[in-house]
Amino acid sequence: MRLLVLGGTMFLGRSVARLAAAAGHDVTCAARGVSGEPVAGVRFVRADRDDPAGLSALDGERFDAVVDVTRRPSHARHAVAALADRVGHWSYVSTCSVYADNSTPAQRAATAEIVAPAPAEVDNPVGEHAEFYGPCKVSCEQAVLDTIGAARSFVCRAGLIVGPEDPSDRFPYWVARLARGGEVLAPGAPDELVQLIDVDDLAQWLLYAAETGLTGTFDGMGAPLPRARFLAEVAAGVGRVDPELTWVEQDFLVERDVRPWSGERALPLWLPLPEYAGFLSRDVTDSLAAGLRTRPIEETAARTLEWVRTHPDDVHGGGLEPADEAKVLREWSARMA
Repeated sequence: MRLLVLGGTMFLGRSVARLAAAAGHDVTCAARGVSGEPVAGVRFVRADRDDPAGLSALDGERFDAVVDVTRRPSHARHAVAALADRVGHWSYVSTCSVYADNSTPAQRAATAEIVAPAPAEVDNPVGEHAEFYGPCKVSCEQAVLDTIGAARSFVCRAGLIVGPEDPSDRFPYWVARLARGGEVLAPGAPDELVQLIDVDDLAQWLLYAAETGLTGTFDGMGAPLPRARFLAEVAAGVGRVDPELTWVEQDFLVERDVRPWSGERALPLWLPLPEYAGFLSRDVTDSLAAGLRTRPIEETAARTLEWVRTHPDDVHGGGLEPADEAKVLREWSARMA
């Protein structure tokens, strides 16, 4: 199979390119080449997708499949305009941030309502436009479906992608924190749900879609699991069996400016309830029936810890600092005494 990866120089794109090459496919990656190094042994074509003609270096070439991960509607439109008649199958990696309702658990991709497309003047959802990330992904989905057509398109709405080379401070925080040991501040309640996907599992599913011609719109994430099980499996993966978890209620954390999801003073993968009760609890029955396979979190944690330890300069900051965590735990203990 001749596979074109639009990107392919960081995280998911690199995983797709690496796994495809290992499977014997003829892989081309087209990108600016400023976000990371191309995968060794994979053909790399330098391309500036800000330019409508940025993919002209591929003129005349045909591909069995394309995988695109862009968040910029203009990039999606330029790509489908340039390649639609020279590609057999198109996979677009969207996001679960396209959904309009984050509070209702167990929604399915096939029936869930999505947000409106991004305004025409918003093309890059960063900085002051970060709130338009979901809408920009909707615009990209529409560009693919309108030009490539549903009969040749696979739209994969990814959840939290984790594993080696993770550019965020979310999953790596828990890997490093549980590996450190000691009393661990666990946010919320043990039965609250967490949902994620190993980067290589998602990449493998994208390859499966390209190889088999899978079409439709699906959520790209594993089945939800209780936070207590999530933390226990991460701990097992980093060699800390039976971690010392202290569960601290949501309101107590909010009162002390402990923040959700990611960033400074955050406890990653924790979101306020009930307003986000549906964000990490989506029904992925359809995805699993369509070939998605997921590995144990224990394995992902072990792989991530090895990467964190061997690439310390690539690990982003964020999360709750040890001194802040200890302070909150002391105050919680006093409250419960």
